[in-house]
Amino acid sequence: MVDVEILIAGAGPAGLFMARALAGSGLRVAVADPQRASALAAPADDGREIALNQRSLRMLREWQAWDRIADADRAPLRAARVMDRDLSAAMRFEPAADGALGTLVSNHALRRAAWDSVQGQDGLELLLEQRVVELRREPDAMVATLQHADGTQRSLRARLVVAADTRFSQLRRMMGIGAEQFDFGKSMLVCRMRHDKPHESTAWEWFGLQQTLALLPLAPGQSSVVLTLPPLDMQAMQQLDVDAFARDIERRFDHRLGAMELISDRFVYPLVGVYAQRFSAPRFALLGDAAVGMHPVTAHGMNFGLLGVELLAAELRGAADVGDAERLARYARRLRLATRPLYLATEAVVRLYTDSRPPALALRGIALRAAQALAPLRAGVTRALLDSGEPLALRLAARLPPLPGLPRLG
Repeated sequence: MVDVEILIAGAGPAGLFMARALAGSGLRVAVADPQRASALAAPADDGREIALNQRSLRMLREWQAWDRIADADRAPLRAARVMDRDLSAAMRFEPAADGALGTLVSNHALRRAAWDSVQGQDGLELLLEQRVVELRREPDAMVATLQHADGTQRSLRARLVVAADTRFSQLRRMMGIGAEQFDFGKSMLVCRMRHDKPHESTAWEWFGLQQTLALLPLAPGQSSVVLTLPPLDMQAMQQLDVDAFARDIERRFDHRLGAMELISDRFVYPLVGVYAQRFSAPRFALLGDAAVGMHPVTAHGMNFGLLGVELLAAELRGAADVGDAERLARYARRLRLATRPLYLATEAVVRLYTDSRPPALALRGIALRAAQALAPLRAGVTRALLDSGEPLALRLAARLPPLPGLPRLG
């Protein structure tokens, strides 16, 4: 006998939306997380804004989470602009018809909506202030040892364990699954600022010399500013007083936004990309950042996390055994097909556009100007950003016959 069919480790958006996607399936699901209910119900503002594409928005509506996000915590993203040192080399992405590339949502608001969406869900048990400290596999189940905040332990048997416990997943390590980790050697500062000139609902990604600037448009006259610098330079930025910081950001944006004013705390994060070598193992699956931890430059991290939820839920609903190896391998292959190309492309772009050596500087400008001149390329990238339907890699894979002799991915 098992206690639950599925144990999800991690009550972030990926873990909670995984539970929500299984509502009405008849499966018994448990979510374990070391945080208290009060912290999950009212998450602290961490300064991050999440860019959701149209596919992700559709999922949030299906899970009755979208209406739980206040208008003040979301803003339309109508266009994006990529620049290399000056605006003359800008590349612009926007939908062909009147509309939006997606929507920006405050991370803490998304986390709160995920928590609210599972309250009172039938068949769901929330195991809070508890973390998984050990896993043991049996032929027909996984046995997890849960440790409570007070030090007491208990065992729980599940047909399947899903790890959604951050890009530095401890459960991934317990299962012996390695991960590619690329430390970009930079720190990222995020904050909200008020500015005189309009942002026109357009996101900026501006690659400079020894820095990267991003602008995410929020309310009129307000934006989220993202600054990437080497850690020592970032320490100096953190030590500036509020006024000096605002003047420095004005300078970095070349005064293109007029006078600027800091209206939030400043938050700093290390930049590390992670890609798991496998997304599944017997009676075990990785989800969210535990599977793919993206550099934020492409704004696809949460979109990939929600795509993983959708793909895994499709395999589990109606399954005679949710730990079936073939179903988990199929989930792993589909998620890898959808995420691997953009993960590798992102790493290559960041490497190139943060390299300030003369040959790289010349190549940066050539690449951006060439891409701007190629309308089909820009249209393809725009479609990828919108992603309102099946990801291109999955559509192509569905049309190809199976190739004998190739190893399975996942």
